[in-house]
Amino acid sequence: MIGTVLMAVGILVVVAANHLITSHLTARAADAARKTTASVRAGGTAGSLPTRDGVDLLQVVSTGPDGRVLAASASLRGRPPLDHARPGPGRTRVDTRICGDPAWKSGCLDVVGYQTAVPAHGTVMVYGAVPEPRVLGGPVAAITVGGLCLLLIVVAGAVTWRVAGRTLRPVAEIDRAVSGIASSDLSVRVPVPDGTDETARLAATLNAALDRLQQTADQQRRFVADASHELRTPLTALRTRIELALAAPEETDLLETLREGLDDSERLHHIVEDMLVLARLDAGVAPVLAPLDLGRLVESELAQREPRLPVFARVEPGVMVAGNRLQLARVLVNLLTNADRHAVDRVEVNVRSEGDEAVVEVCDDGPGIPFADRERVFQRFTRLDAARNRASGGTGLGLTIARDTAIVHGGRLYVADSPRGARLVLRLPLMRGPIPSGSSVRTEFSSSAAPTAQPPWASTTERFGRGPSGGPR
Repeated sequence: MIGTVLMAVGILVVVAANHLITSHLTARAADAARKTTASVRAGGTAGSLPTRDGVDLLQVVSTGPDGRVLAASASLRGRPPLDHARPGPGRTRVDTRICGDPAWKSGCLDVVGYQTAVPAHGTVMVYGAVPEPRVLGGPVAAITVGGLCLLLIVVAGAVTWRVAGRTLRPVAEIDRAVSGIASSDLSVRVPVPDGTDETARLAATLNAALDRLQQTADQQRRFVADASHELRTPLTALRTRIELALAAPEETDLLETLREGLDDSERLHHIVEDMLVLARLDAGVAPVLAPLDLGRLVESELAQREPRLPVFARVEPGVMVAGNRLQLARVLVNLLTNADRHAVDRVEVNVRSEGDEAVVEVCDDGPGIPFADRERVFQRFTRLDAARNRASGGTGLGLTIARDTAIVHGGRLYVADSPRGARLVLRLPLMRGPIPSGSSVRTEFSSSAAPTAQPPWASTTERFGRGPSGGPR
């Protein structure tokens, strides 16, 4: 493509240069011939013709049968007529070009002739000629332009090859590095070239993507390993009980074995259910949102629970959020279950609005969570050694599900400072206007067709709990 463009430009340059030079030479020859014509009409046909404006090839030629030279400049004295061309009808000027005449060894001549009449000789032709440079009449110009084009093509090709090679070399290295990455080992990183060009940014972006892939793969491996371990424990216990019952049925309390087996299957059910919830959260499925009174949701969940210890709730009315009732109810159940499992005497729940956020605090008076473990408790299958173990009945996924659900709803869940025990804080955006259009929306309340009146204890401290008989305390 570069060669084609250069050749086209070269041809245009040669044609334009020829035209300009020829036009200039013809104009000089015409001007000299015109001045000589005026002199001839005034009677100056004898002897030598003077040079006119640097043009020294001038002749006055008779138009008669003999066509002899009547007068000539010093350079043409004794030479035959320059030309015998005559102008057409109604014209007095003729333009010709003489090439290849052995009488003129200077190459080609641009000749301009004017026809005029003189008293002594009748009609005559006055010719003025200017020799062309040899580069116009021969192949020198074409060879020169062709050589320059070829040289430019070679130089441009070499420069392009070098620049393209230097530019694409890092891309080739990145390609080799990416080709060598296996799914079993994502620790390989592509080389980042020096500079801040597009290739360097591409390498940095690929490395960042590989970092995220490695983190996800490591998380999945840990999750699979932990899930396998968590599932193995109740499965092993269940199988052991069944095998013992089959091996010695007369020594086995069948009801106790079935009761223990039911507990193991219940634990398996909770683990599988929590894993399915996490899988849906990891898949990024957008929840179905609806206007939700967070205080009423807390009251509803507390009314359905049979906690181990009393629960004291302080609920501010009218704390509205855009949320999925089932998912947020599961968050509250997980937080309340976690607090009830580790509390000593009581559990407290506070619901209020704070700025642009709805705040739910669940506090217990248990051993608390050390500062160094405040983030670790939200990792999957994490239990603190002292208080959170498999014997306590948890799956190790409750707080993980709660935090991931809070993030999906645009909120956050964290462990805050507390003078005693643990204080987990859930913060969600308050619903000030319509639900964002990017979410799937139901316009009615999930709990009832229409909101009911607030209970008298909605904004005061209330204790929930059940006594040994199952009735309210």
